[in-house]
Amino acid sequence: MIPVSCGDIAKAVGGELAGVDPAAVVDARVATDSREVVPGGLFVALPGERVDGHDFVPAVTEAGVTVSLTTRPIEGCPCVVVADTQTALGELARYVVAQLPDLTVIGLTGSQGKTSTKDLIAQLLTPYGATVAPVGSFNNEIGHPLTALQADRSTRFLVAEMGARHTGDINYLCRITPPKVGLVLNVGHSHIGEFGSQDAIAVAKGEMIENVVAGGTAVLNADDPRVAAMASRTQQSVRTFGEAPEADVRATGIKVDGEGRPSFTLHTDGQSFDVQLQLIGEHNVSNALAAATAALAVGLTPEQVANGLNTAARVSQARMEVTERADGVTVINDAYNANPDSVRAALKALVAIGRARGARTWAVLGEMLELGDTSSTEHDAVGRLAVRLDVNRLVAVGPGAKPIHLGASLEGSWGNESAYFDTIPEALELLRAELRGGDVVLVKSSKASNLRSLADALLEEGAS
Repeated sequence: MIPVSCGDIAKAVGGELAGVDPAAVVDARVATDSREVVPGGLFVALPGERVDGHDFVPAVTEAGVTVSLTTRPIEGCPCVVVADTQTALGELARYVVAQLPDLTVIGLTGSQGKTSTKDLIAQLLTPYGATVAPVGSFNNEIGHPLTALQADRSTRFLVAEMGARHTGDINYLCRITPPKVGLVLNVGHSHIGEFGSQDAIAVAKGEMIENVVAGGTAVLNADDPRVAAMASRTQQSVRTFGEAPEADVRATGIKVDGEGRPSFTLHTDGQSFDVQLQLIGEHNVSNALAAATAALAVGLTPEQVANGLNTAARVSQARMEVTERADGVTVINDAYNANPDSVRAALKALVAIGRARGARTWAVLGEMLELGDTSSTEHDAVGRLAVRLDVNRLVAVGPGAKPIHLGASLEGSWGNESAYFDTIPEALELLRAELRGGDVVLVKSSKASNLRSLADALLEEGAS
């Protein structure tokens, strides 16, 4: 955060000062959680379902914040009073980013792979300049401005992951951080219940390309027709990635080793480099190509990109996070989120690892949320795919995931290989009884389905 006076903050967010010196300076963290405030920082009082941030303003004032953003004056507390604190947070971030003319913003979106790709881009860029990127999936109207506010005058790169649940969401986020490089990974089924169709999702994701600033670069997936078509939505330079022969940055000779890690030959600008990813799953090849293309667009050389990809590690938790228990059971925790495309990719990675090891494979799957009218069909298709891929055991958990079990049961010659349980404890009981050393277990669901707690339980039991 660059130092900003309270007077300038009030002007930037259209607020009024209450009980604060206009010359007082905010020069530390901006926080929406009262437990994270620091002296000299700023607190944003957001209303919540259970608590109201305004109730904590006296405490954060006592803790030393310079000022709080509030919707009403609070006696004895320095405040900038605004109509809506969430909107004001975005306006403050927009103001701060505008004060950093040397900052390069790399914006990215897509139906899946955003966080893994964001982590890759940040690792590629960090050796060549101070880089700010979101922690986890801070990609909405609150997390995005909080990330942007971490930038200061020493920051060279800001990697801005942007999610969308409605048309216009990415326009809003790009207004806060106008991208010099705008990247669209793919158009899948995530949030299709909100958007209604993949074509509608493409309209929303393409807002990223429309917001690339003059002289910038749009980075598009040549393997996804809906993404490739977005080239018509910008007048800026376009660079493509993928396995397609026409892609500017492409991969050939993809292989997956016994740990599920893909390798490939990277081709770009007439040069070729061998890449061995440390990430799990063949789907990460596309993420790596996207990250490479974005890094090349901001000035890295092909050799620097290839070297960076070879050493990049998994950063965010519960995304193809592989842990081997003391008893030899391997747990793949990919339970941060799920949609049909990411579940298919995870199942393929599971089978590749199992096949390479000669191991028995388990897929423990929960509900994929926000699929709307397609939910039952998509869950059924996942169950059938598990059979076709020859996953050894399938465990569906929770009422919303029951069609996974039904689809598997109706596909091919499966008998007792598939099981369904209403609750996580019931599923754990089966796993405790039947897992044996050498087995590989994938745990995947949407975040709200809470299968991450099941993965944590499996790992805790393995540790004990």
